[in-house]
Amino acid sequence: MMRLDHVSYACGPDGLLPTAERISESLGLEFVKGGVHPRFGTRNVIFPLKHGQYLEVVEVLNHPASDKAPFGQAVRARSELGGGWMGWCVSVEDLSSAEERLGRKSVPGNRKFPDGRELTWQQIGIKGLIADPQVPYLISWDEGSEELHPSKALEPVGEISQISIAGSRDRVLDWLGQPQNVNLGAVTMQYEAPNGTPGIMSVTFETESGTVVL
Repeated sequence: MMRLDHVSYACGPDGLLPTAERISESLGLEFVKGGVHPRFGTRNVIFPLKHGQYLEVVEVLNHPASDKAPFGQAVRARSELGGGWMGWCVSVEDLSSAEERLGRKSVPGNRKFPDGRELTWQQIGIKGLIADPQVPYLISWDEGSEELHPSKALEPVGEISQISIAGSRDRVLDWLGQPQNVNLGAVTMQYEAPNGTPGIMSVTFETESGTVVL
């Protein structure tokens, strides 16, 4: 079964923490430092949300990996445009059907915690997101990663209620390959005809202080 896992926001020219603090103030939510993704040449902070979801704010590092890895390339490209919504991610139990459909293998990802524990996963679809930012990328968390999932970094108090995308619902469902299995829970997907670049236009959050649109 597919489900919405997280949304990714590339930091602006002022850097990761100032961008995260600005979002924190807007949402009234706390964030935690996520750490470095060594394979991608990026680092992030995490806003844990309800329903096993989260918002990540991500920054590209001056590291050779960020030039080679599609994820690092995607973050750099969005940040160079001033930052903002980069993409959304759907989690699945098995990526084999996506690998077959897209004609390539998934790539491993990892993030080490200060206490030595390591969160690992497989992902695919960043090249698709770069080419057509309306489509999500796909992630499969490795066995044993459940207790380390970023949504559990803090007690969540906010949730995503809607994602507005410049693009086509049919295009997104076709990309996912299993439209009958797409379950985004309480999240409403709103599609609008793109004027220019397709991609996420806004994300709506429900917080203790009310509804906030970023």
